[in-house]
Amino acid sequence: MSGVQLGVSLPTGGEHATPEAIIQVAEEAERAGLSSVWTYERLFRPTVPIAMGGEGGPVMDPPEAFANVYDPLEVLGHVAARTERIKLGTSVLNALFHNPVVLARRIATLDRLSGGRLLAGVGQGWMSQEFEAAGVSMKRRGDGFEEHVRAMQAVWGPDPVSFEGRFYQIPECEIGPKPVRGGGPALLVGGGAPAAIERAARLGAGMTLVIFDWDALTGTIEAYRQAARAAGHPAGPIVVQVNGAVTAKPLNERAPLTGSAEQVAGDLDRLDRMAVDHVFWAMPGVPAECVQSIAPLLTR
Repeated sequence: MSGVQLGVSLPTGGEHATPEAIIQVAEEAERAGLSSVWTYERLFRPTVPIAMGGEGGPVMDPPEAFANVYDPLEVLGHVAARTERIKLGTSVLNALFHNPVVLARRIATLDRLSGGRLLAGVGQGWMSQEFEAAGVSMKRRGDGFEEHVRAMQAVWGPDPVSFEGRFYQIPECEIGPKPVRGGGPALLVGGGAPAAIERAARLGAGMTLVIFDWDALTGTIEAYRQAARAAGHPAGPIVVQVNGAVTAKPLNERAPLTGSAEQVAGDLDRLDRMAVDHVFWAMPGVPAECVQSIAPLLTR
C-alpha cells in the first residue's frame, strides 16, 4: 500500500447535498478506513455566463451545483461531532470574503472541537460576482491574500496578538481558542500559478492542487518544494484533488486518477513516488456510491 492517504469530497453542493447525505458519506468514509473528507466554499450561482476559474478561463454557464452549497466550516463542525479520527479538509475557503480575525477564530474553534483534525485549505477566490457581493475588491488578491493569511497566523500565535498591515490591523489583545497545534492547523494554499506557489512557500503552508495532467502536477510540486527551500521553510503537505470518478469498469480514455480501481492503483503509486500526502475525489453521482468506489483502493 502506498503512503498517499485517500479521501472523498462530502456532498455539500448540488442536488445531492443534504444533511443526511453529508453524515452518511462522512461516517461511511471513516468506517471504510479513508483518511479525510473535504468541503469547499461557493457563495452562489450567477445567472449569467462566467469565466470558469477566473479571468482567462473558458466562459460558460456556471454549474447548477453552485446554487446550493453548504457552508464548509459548519459542515465540518457537524461532521466532527459524528466522527472520531477522520481528517476534515477545506479545498478551499475563499479567505478574502472573510475578516481574518473572524475566520481565524472559526478555524481554531473547529480545530479544537475536532481534536486537531483540520486541514485548512484557503484560496483567494476567482469569481468577480462573489467579490462584488462580499464587498471586496479583486485587486486585493495577491498581496492582500498573503497579508490576510499572515494576520490569521498572528491570531493563532501566542498572546498578546497584534498585527499591523496595509489591509488588516489587529490591536494588541488576547484571542482564543488557539488551534491544537502550535502556530496553527495544517495550512494549505490553493492554486498552481507561479505566484501562488511562491506565496505558499513564503507562508510556510502546503498546497492543495487540482490535477489536470501529470506533467503540470509534477512541475508544480517540484517548483513548490524548491520555493520552500529558498524561503527557509520545510515543505508542507501536498493535497491533490481529482474532479472525476473511480469507476466500476476500466476506461479506454481517462484523466489521471480516474477509471477502474486497478487503473487508479497504478496512478496512486505514481503519487507516492512524488511524496504526495493526500488525494481526494470530488465524484459526480450518488453520494452513497462514492465511498464504495474508493474503498477497494485501500487494499491495493
